[in-house]
Amino acid sequence: MTTSELIQAYVQAKRAHGVMLRSGERVLYQFARETGDRALADVTADAVAAFLRGAGDISATWQTKHALLAGLYRFAIARGHAATAVLPEQRPKLPAPITPYVYSRDEVQRLLDAASTLESPCSPLQAHTYRVLLLLLYATGLRVSEGLRLTLADTDLIGRVLTVKETKFHKTRLVPIGDQLARALDKYVEQRSALPTLAGSASALLASRSGHRLDYQRVVTLFQRVRLRAGIGCPAGEHRPPRLHDLRHTAAVHRVIAWYRDGKNVQQMLPHLATYLGHASIASTQRYLQMTPTLLQQASLRFAAYAGVENPPEISHA
Repeated sequence: MTTSELIQAYVQAKRAHGVMLRSGERVLYQFARETGDRALADVTADAVAAFLRGAGDISATWQTKHALLAGLYRFAIARGHAATAVLPEQRPKLPAPITPYVYSRDEVQRLLDAASTLESPCSPLQAHTYRVLLLLLYATGLRVSEGLRLTLADTDLIGRVLTVKETKFHKTRLVPIGDQLARALDKYVEQRSALPTLAGSASALLASRSGHRLDYQRVVTLFQRVRLRAGIGCPAGEHRPPRLHDLRHTAAVHRVIAWYRDGKNVQQMLPHLATYLGHASIASTQRYLQMTPTLLQQASLRFAAYAGVENPPEISHA
């Protein structure tokens, strides 16, 4: 049995237990290609180490690949397709996790405006499609993959709700939307009607000129053009520029800030935010309470109101 055949059996077994392994499947097949698609037992430790290392500097991807291969090897050993896992015993020193970037409201508007840089005579709707994607991610906090998987049938503009299916944790959730996003989607759907609907109402909401779902990697690549046009560079002290996925972090943090300003009990509101974002547990949502300068200032204002202080001190941004 070749490694790719083993991977196919492994993925099917995982999905039978409710684990979709979409991105993981791509990584595993990449492993099969790069190691010659021979029997897994014939893949050398050096070949495995080279795959884990990849090209360029070591990144957190090493750990993701390692976890995927560990699962594949456990599956193979249990079925007699390998005697042992030839994974490195020592892990390299990995860089610190990427710090989520929180765009300011001005930066969000500049990103929306900069989507015009994607105008193309070959794809007349490309710039508008991308602008709607940015607005969708910011207004709802959806994961990029969730936004790209939305279909026409998932978009109820009359009821002002999106149906998000096959999420990261294999659940379906309903996401209410506001007036501004509903109007933007309504206008886009009207223009999108000029594109093919290859699967009827199950066709992609955000589509390419051929009517197909937008490609994740291309969407991420195009974001770099939009970000540069918006004048948003790499933050001081960071090695990577802000990402498209950071719009999800931004949506969550802006919501928490709004709750502080409205005098809401943020801790009590967190379960609502966790449900809205599709988090598996409240712990994933609590990270948005990290004390950024803006959040600190809001907390300071609330404490001042409670303590009767007329002019609370400004919180340093240093």
